[in-house]
Amino acid sequence: MSAPDFATVTADDLVTGEGVALDLPAASLGLRLASGLIDLVVTIVSFVVIYILLVVAALLLRDEAAVGAAVVLATITGLLAIPTTLETLTRGRSLGKLALGLRTVRDDGGAISFHHALVRSLIGVVEIYAFWGAPAFLAIMVSNRGKRLGDFAAGTYVVRDRVPLRLPLPPQMPPPLAAWARRADLAALPTGTALAVRQFLSRLATLDPASRERVARGLLVDVLPHVAPAPPPNAPPEYVLMAIVAERRERDLARLRRDDALRTRLLERAPTARRTGT
Repeated sequence: MSAPDFATVTADDLVTGEGVALDLPAASLGLRLASGLIDLVVTIVSFVVIYILLVVAALLLRDEAAVGAAVVLATITGLLAIPTTLETLTRGRSLGKLALGLRTVRDDGGAISFHHALVRSLIGVVEIYAFWGAPAFLAIMVSNRGKRLGDFAAGTYVVRDRVPLRLPLPPQMPPPLAAWARRADLAALPTGTALAVRQFLSRLATLDPASRERVARGLLVDVLPHVAPAPPPNAPPEYVLMAIVAERRERDLARLRRDDALRTRLLERAPTARRTGT
């Protein structure tokens, strides 16, 4: 069994303080179809309402050219302007996606912009309304991320936004290394290194002994420049990594407790200071 790569993280990944990268799964075909149906109904209703209002206004003006322009303006507004504006303002959520807990994101996981929403809407007019959704359905079927043609053009995909967060149990302090870890100077690890260590420790049970030893030694080479003094020479590398992560967690918790205590004292003194006028 070859050792997996534990050091892949991008600048747009959501990484917790424990070095855990959170990944939202792509929406399934069923959810995409259901949200698309809701959006289709909303779009048709919006188009009909806007079209009626514009046609009535054109008839009141007794202008035949205005009636033809009403069709074009209603199409642009209902099929392009409203969906693009809504997804831009809600950062990737249409009404159908809001109802089903979905969200459009960039391929790197970041929030979409006006450009992405506009491209998706433009391609959507062709693949959804002009061809009755057949190209979108086929594209979602063959894409491993459930992308329609508009997503491929815009560099986006749709994710499930309502996913319960399950974090792995934090590593425990190995008793033989507790004294060394408490007196060690532990600098902050780079995000990629912290993520790699955290992922490795969470997957120890899935690795064979040879791979576990090899990966642990490789990670320790990246970690040791941020630790002083060096750990005991005969300590197993995976135990050293566990000790570093556990000690950093305890120090972070202690710092948060001190900050909370200081904030509480300041809030308690504020009313007294106001009463005494100081």
